[in-house]
Amino acid sequence: MNIPHKRRWLALAATLTALGVAPAQAFEIGPINVNGFAKVEALVSGNQCKDCQRFPGEDRQRLWADELVPGKSYGTRTSVVTLFQPWLTLNQDIGRGFKVHAALSQRWRDGKPDIDGVLYEKNVGISHEEWGRLTVGAMTSRAWSVADYPYGSDIGVADAWASSGAGYGLLGHALRYTSRPFDVMSGDLVVELTYDQGKSGFKINKPRLLEFWAQYRRGDLALDAVMQTSRNGTPSSWGHGPFTSLTPNPADDAKLGGSGQSIAMLMARYDVNSQWQLSAGLRRNRWSGAYAVQTEFRADGNTLWNNMFNVDWGGTLRGVPNPGYPATSMDVSLGVRHTRGDWTYSAGYVHLGRASTANPSERGQSNAMDLATVGVSKRFGQNWLVYGLAGMVQYRKKGLAPLSMPSNSAFSGVDSRVARTGRWAGVGATYTF
Repeated sequence: MNIPHKRRWLALAATLTALGVAPAQAFEIGPINVNGFAKVEALVSGNQCKDCQRFPGEDRQRLWADELVPGKSYGTRTSVVTLFQPWLTLNQDIGRGFKVHAALSQRWRDGKPDIDGVLYEKNVGISHEEWGRLTVGAMTSRAWSVADYPYGSDIGVADAWASSGAGYGLLGHALRYTSRPFDVMSGDLVVELTYDQGKSGFKINKPRLLEFWAQYRRGDLALDAVMQTSRNGTPSSWGHGPFTSLTPNPADDAKLGGSGQSIAMLMARYDVNSQWQLSAGLRRNRWSGAYAVQTEFRADGNTLWNNMFNVDWGGTLRGVPNPGYPATSMDVSLGVRHTRGDWTYSAGYVHLGRASTANPSERGQSNAMDLATVGVSKRFGQNWLVYGLAGMVQYRKKGLAPLSMPSNSAFSGVDSRVARTGRWAGVGATYTF
């Protein structure tokens, strides 16, 4: 391998490491590496209302999920969360510039799988120093993983930024091509295309997702652009969610109407000097909407429904009852980090904007959210990071949360139907291996 190509592939390796594809090495047995992290965080948060929703855990897009328990008290609560995620990776040189790769990873939250039935990584691939890399299997999308780290976690807004909006985060049946880095305007450009076919068994409303990612690095500037478009995944505004199908049951296929959603996102990081770093992100969300339909009537009286989005409950559009309406919105993130030795200080901000839609019913489109955080951390050796954080959230008004939020109390625990503002503070520690 000549020196320019070696430099490019070292740059790509650094990029993939930052995206969680190859965490910092700890245990190595030949070509097999075992890496990961463990995290614990404790928070004291205000304006928390446990089980205020009459039907806890119900999808916010369903009309009956709007209902609150009258007179339910709310106030300050303490919470503790743990995360654990190991990676098992294989990287084997097979000669003539080729390597084979494999990855297996799962995340556990409070001792349980983070998302039931979904693996974060289960894929195999092959790469060539000139032709790039081809990977097939389960993997994370760039729409979520890049927004989560480094753009979100480095400034304390990982969930609010990466887990909101019209994207999908976990891909279960994907094919991905990643180019080698190219020299462009004295910088390095990597481009990538990913296709996911979703869950099988659907003949009419077949799932499909296409994602384009490009990263450009030049000196102290890094730019990441992501475009993701999909059809017939689960209608949602949970950017961390898995891409599967309209419903879990292919037998519902003929009863459903198709739907789609997409994002276009640009994020940038700039190192002003060795101590100061600035970051920003801009995202446009688009949802087609999905009408509500009963998919199964059970003898016990429990009716099953599809996954709907932005529904005019009780309304009719072109002869369709309970129609779903298209919607678009814009979201913004800003951040600053200051590093001094083993200490890092940060501040982050996320704005989830109001949505534009013709839906005559209020489903949160007129609401907006502003969330701000500050944090301080200290690194102990190569493995331990201890940190403190504080934050606040404010909604434009009391009512249903903005359409970019997966639930009315996401990211802060403050239910927008109960309170307009909330604050929290906490401490945590992360161990990487």
